[in-house]
Parts: sequence; structure tokens; C-alpha cells
Amino acid sequence: MNILEQIVAAKVKEVAERKQLRPESVLEHQPAFTRSVYSLKQFILDPNKTGIIAEYKRRSPSKGVINDRSSVLEVTNGYVAGGASALSVLTDTDYFGGATADLETARVQPIPILRKDFIIDEYQIVEARSMGADVILLIASCLSPMRVRELAKFANGLGLEVLLELHEEEELEHINEYTEIVGVNNRNLKTFTVDMDKSIRMAEQIGGSRIRIAESGIGSVEDILNFKQYGFEGFLIGEYFMKQDDPAAAFIAFTHKLKSR
Repeated sequence: MNILEQIVAAKVKEVAERKQLRPESVLEHQPAFTRSVYSLKQFILDPNKTGIIAEYKRRSPSKGVINDRSSVLEVTNGYVAGGASALSVLTDTDYFGGATADLETARVQPIPILRKDFIIDEYQIVEARSMGADVILLIASCLSPMRVRELAKFANGLGLEVLLELHEEEELEHINEYTEIVGVNNRNLKTFTVDMDKSIRMAEQIGGSRIRIAESGIGSVEDILNFKQYGFEGFLIGEYFMKQDDPAAAFIAFTHKLKSR
């Protein structure tokens, strides 16, 4: 099995265990379940913000430990101060070192939060709502077009937006009426190699009025300016900031430079 297949297989077991530990009936009574959500679409399009979805990530299967020092609160404080349009918080524990508690801690921030995980079941969407997420990630490589539609519709029904992540042109068929925000990941989830031109090649094929998000491998203001030329309005960046000694300061310096261009 490739790494993506391993992660999904592990996630099936994890979800079954979590359902037993905390049934949906328990999740639906959490305080965050009924909170008013922030719209990622609105925040991405806000001209006073940067369009950046800034990520909090401790480690990854391809890079190992990225940052196990900086706390969720200090990093996300810096992201908000620097004008992030949204936050992305990893909640997968086994492969990325994340946790539900990380997202719950970040929830004090007044901007949208994406639950970054491998969503394969409606239960995880209920979980996301209960922990304070505003957006969920659906990865086309993990799901059939029909399953993406089912999960996206379910998420919308709970008031959550969806970021649909594509990796290959054949995954364009996963786009549906419930996926208004579409990301193209420059990283191959099977090999974890990065191809920065992938987003550009696929941008025009996304079509319609959907918000386009470029994901992974972005490490300079020039990258963002280049992607903007091809219709991208949002930029998911995690590793670049998290690998710095002070992610919050690095983000603020980065966005200051971006705003001056």
C-alpha cells in the first residue's frame, strides 16, 4: 500500500473506535456544535486580508517532525495578527501529530478554521462541527465522486463549508454543487513529491465561480503572485511557516512583504 492507502485504512479503524467512545448524540450537545460559523468563502474574498489559509502542523509522513515546540495559541495568534484569511489545523494524530484539542484551542481566533484530516465518514463531519471547525477538507483521492457529493451535502446541512482537494485532472469530476471552494494540491499524496505547476495546469479546468485554492509547496511571495495570475484567490501554506524558529513572526514578516507588492 502507498502512504495514502495506509492512512485511509488506519482512519477507517480510528473512526469506528471514536464512534464507540463518543457517539454523535454526545457530540451534538457540545457547546461549539450550535455556534455561528465563519465563512471561508467570504474571508478569502475579503480584500483586507491576505487570502492565506495558514496551517498549524507538527509533523508529516514525508518530513517527519516539522515543529514540536511552538504552541497552537502562539502560532495562531501570529497568523491572525498577520492577516490570515483562515486557519488550517491538523487533527490526525497517527501521521501528523495533530489532535482535536489543537482545533479546540485555536477556536478562540475570530476567523474560519479548516479541520485538516482525512474525512471518510459523516461522523467526522459531526465531530468537526462539535470541535468548532467552520470548514472540512474532502480529498478526492480518498473518495468517489458520489461519496464526495454525499459528504459535502451533509456538511453543508450542518452549516459547514467544504474545501475539495484535487491532485489530478481526472479528479475534476469530483466537483459538484456542494463544493464551492476547490483546492489543487501540488503535493502527490501517494509519493509526497511536489509539482508547483500542477495548480496552474488545472486552474482553468475548475471553471465556474468557484474559489480556487493553491495548496502545498508555497514558500515565497512570488509563488502567491504567480498563482494569482491564474485565478487563484486562496493559498494554503503550512510547512513553510511551521519550520521556522518562530512561525508567528515568520508569517507576519511574509504578509508584510506580500502587502507591499
